[in-house]
Amino acid sequence: MTISALPDSSRIWVFGATEPLTEAQRTALDANLTGFVRTWAAHGSQLLAAHAIVDGSFLVVAVDESQQGASGCSIDVMVRHLAELERALDFVVLDGARIWYRTGAGDIVSCERSEFQTRSEQGEIDAATRVFDPTIQTLGALRTGAFERRAGDSWHARLLSSSGATAEA
Repeated sequence: MTISALPDSSRIWVFGATEPLTEAQRTALDANLTGFVRTWAAHGSQLLAAHAIVDGSFLVVAVDESQQGASGCSIDVMVRHLAELERALDFVVLDGARIWYRTGAGDIVSCERSEFQTRSEQGEIDAATRVFDPTIQTLGALRTGAFERRAGDSWHARLLSSSGATAEA
């Protein structure tokens, strides 16, 4: 099943890679997760799930919870599986303390919150900078553009310097 077959109400988890994934990492990750979501279960019941790799930097795992919801235990299984993949494929997607944004050249980069604030103070990041919000919770939010938006229109605005917060594109 592909993620496009799931309804907008599907619950999602978004994991950002600290560095853009290589083609080899994306291929291996995609193949591995295709197998994982086919067998992913909660309380013995198969989950209707799928995944996608978005912009070469984000892993999205989605579950249609209209039939069977993901349990705490099944979510733990997914996170443990991703931790194993991180070690095996040499990438990091379980660092939720990072912020992802798009540079003026269109590249996606990540940094720590303090570095994001410093870059804002230096004028590298402002309210018009496109940022990514991995805290979105539904596939519909991903599809309607809530995942990538202007920093000034997201929770990231509170991290912008006063000069960065008022900058316009």
